[in-house]
Amino acid sequence: MSKLSHVDNKNRPTMVDVSGKADADREAHARAIVQLPAAVMAQVTDNEISTKKGPVFATAIIAGVMAAKKTHELIPFCHSIGLDSCEISMEVDADRVIIDCRCKVRHKTGVEMEALTGASIAALTVYDMLKALSHDIVISETRLMAKSGGKRNFQRAD
Repeated sequence: MSKLSHVDNKNRPTMVDVSGKADADREAHARAIVQLPAAVMAQVTDNEISTKKGPVFATAIIAGVMAAKKTHELIPFCHSIGLDSCEISMEVDADRVIIDCRCKVRHKTGVEMEALTGASIAALTVYDMLKALSHDIVISETRLMAKSGGKRNFQRAD
């Protein structure tokens, strides 16, 4: 039997059967970092950048929430989850934007992938909206920060 959750005993990809699991309160927090060049950072006013496309961070928040809700359509074998909550925050820190996505649900399976998808798409939206100003934008450190409510909780040390 395989130790990978999405592979059956014949080594074929499969969706995890969660039908026997009980619903539980589950939460996940993911983070992505977007490094911006000085010329772009100079455009930040009141923790926002406005371009011809509109308010960058506000648009990225909307895109991230929309993506988190559609994670099951983007990643094979993710279960369709009606999120109870998805919050995305953006913080400008020196030459970078810290994007945090926190998802909550009462369900049989966790929301790590939803949180990671929300943070990732928010970061990509920042890139898309600012690429006219510079292509020297780096998206990095997309990672799970914490999860709770499942078999194994996780809290990143840093």
